[in-house]
Amino acid sequence: MTEFTLHPLAAAASPREYQATDDIAQGQRLDRWLAEQAADLSRSQLQKLIDQGQVQVNHAQCDSKKYEVQPGDLITVTVPPPTALNLEPESIPLDILYEDAHLIILNKPIGTVVHPAPGHATGTLVHALLAHCQSEDKQQTSLSGIGGVQRPGIVHRLDKDTSGALVIAKTDQAHQHLQAQIQAKTAQREYLGVVYGKPPQESGIIDRPIGRHPIDRKKMAIVPEEKGGRAARTHWAIKQRLGNFTLMHFRLDTGRTHQIRVHCADLCCSIVGDPLYGRGREIGVNLTGQVLHAWRLSVQHPMTEAWIRVEAPLPSEFLKVLKILEQRSA
Repeated sequence: MTEFTLHPLAAAASPREYQATDDIAQGQRLDRWLAEQAADLSRSQLQKLIDQGQVQVNHAQCDSKKYEVQPGDLITVTVPPPTALNLEPESIPLDILYEDAHLIILNKPIGTVVHPAPGHATGTLVHALLAHCQSEDKQQTSLSGIGGVQRPGIVHRLDKDTSGALVIAKTDQAHQHLQAQIQAKTAQREYLGVVYGKPPQESGIIDRPIGRHPIDRKKMAIVPEEKGGRAARTHWAIKQRLGNFTLMHFRLDTGRTHQIRVHCADLCCSIVGDPLYGRGREIGVNLTGQVLHAWRLSVQHPMTEAWIRVEAPLPSEFLKVLKILEQRSA
């Protein structure tokens, strides 16, 4: 394999310090509190740093993510510099909606995995990005290193069988800026999806926490926050009624794993073609994934702060489903 070095992680030069104020919520866990302070680091990243001994509380190493932060605590976080990346670039075509020296916005196809994971060691979007962004001598790649060696440039993700707009950071500064937008809800992520059923209202908000399913570890579920669920908020509105099916518009305030899919199932209107949350429901069309598409993405440019708004064209499979349902309901 070819060895690459990611874009240098500027923030890794010195430890970061965070001071807990007197108004901290009682019993707040260390990983959750840090996730609110460090906009560029996810909770899972912080949990790994805690496990690796990179977090100190009052100058003493803390190895428990469940430590309850106390008023006055001084929390120190050390982010190690990036390591070499041993992944082989692959010349996989990319549908680029926008690109400059700081970021790329792609239209991800159905069936493409975003980053390497068990069972998906090759053929991912990351492999394609490494080929697209490598230098002429093929020894450097212009992708942010904040996400780690398996997720260079990845600011957020889409499920394998969800298509649509995805933003990639080329620099650490862009990565931090984009993640901060997502956490502050200034970035707008809008989806279109076809669901089974007929919601009685024209629009609404689903505000229910999501966590790992207590029995089926491949699934997520509505889980109370006191039992490990994380806050999840989805705005929805009906775009078109199609008999016993509905074309819906979704806007995310949060980005939990399978968020729209879980919230729709909780609404008793699971996404058409969803293999996890809509099993046993067919429409007579062979589908390669759920009929859910990240349609529109709006972000501020990390350098100019000008708004970038892109729309990812609906995939042919999505359009085919719409055509069939419109004919049936005519």
